[in-house]
Amino acid sequence: MKRKLLFVLGSLFVCMGAYAQNLSDFEAKQLVYRGDTLPYRILFPEGYDPNGNYPVLFFLHGAGERGNDNEKQLVHGANLFLSDSVRKAFPAIVIFPQCPADSYWSNVDIQSGEGGSREFYFRTGGKPSTAMALFLRLVKDVLKNEAVDEQRVYIGGLSMGGMGTYEALRRKPKVFAGAFAICGGDHTSNVKKYAHVPLWIFHGEQDDVVPSTHSHAIVAELKRLGANPKYTFYPTANHNSWDSAFAEPDLLPWLFSQLNK
Repeated sequence: MKRKLLFVLGSLFVCMGAYAQNLSDFEAKQLVYRGDTLPYRILFPEGYDPNGNYPVLFFLHGAGERGNDNEKQLVHGANLFLSDSVRKAFPAIVIFPQCPADSYWSNVDIQSGEGGSREFYFRTGGKPSTAMALFLRLVKDVLKNEAVDEQRVYIGGLSMGGMGTYEALRRKPKVFAGAFAICGGDHTSNVKKYAHVPLWIFHGEQDDVVPSTHSHAIVAELKRLGANPKYTFYPTANHNSWDSAFAEPDLLPWLFSQLNK
């Protein structure tokens, strides 16, 4: 029994070491703009050629991963892009920025309701949050300074990052060739600004943090506008619908097949 326990613990530490080593493949960098700082991690394709032409994916994390350690934002999703099969099949630049602790990706007013519920009131205009302004600057800098195929620029995010995905799409509707949003939300009046962008929307029907009604409303508005969004609603999933979304075998093939014409 003792030998078996030691074997299990040893295997665990080996896996943890491999995980830490893999995460280090995401280079730690930061953007400093007008006195504000946006930490981010960037994963380059294996054999990256600075004179090449690569797709780029920006991923926006949720509220729980905010800060300035330039690490927490990798908790959800980073492993997907580190797998050997994904790196070989989809050689892309992958970027995980980290939202400051005192900011939010999107401009939304969150109010507490009865029984611990929360109400989300999304804005339809105004200046971007500090985090979103920094992120949009990061997008501009990456497109200028890295070997990016500007026909294949993508964005995705979960929860707060799903909300930020919609906001980035409406603020830069001509930049992104495709997007996915997991358990996010937006004001339906904003949808017309990005209805032309191929979107895959995910949400858990039992979500008690960000109600799935937000995603249903966006899907309905996209359809009303003549768009043809992809959408997946998980009947038994709560707020964590991202694990299921990341496990969808068609997600990355679909995303990386989109072209900004």
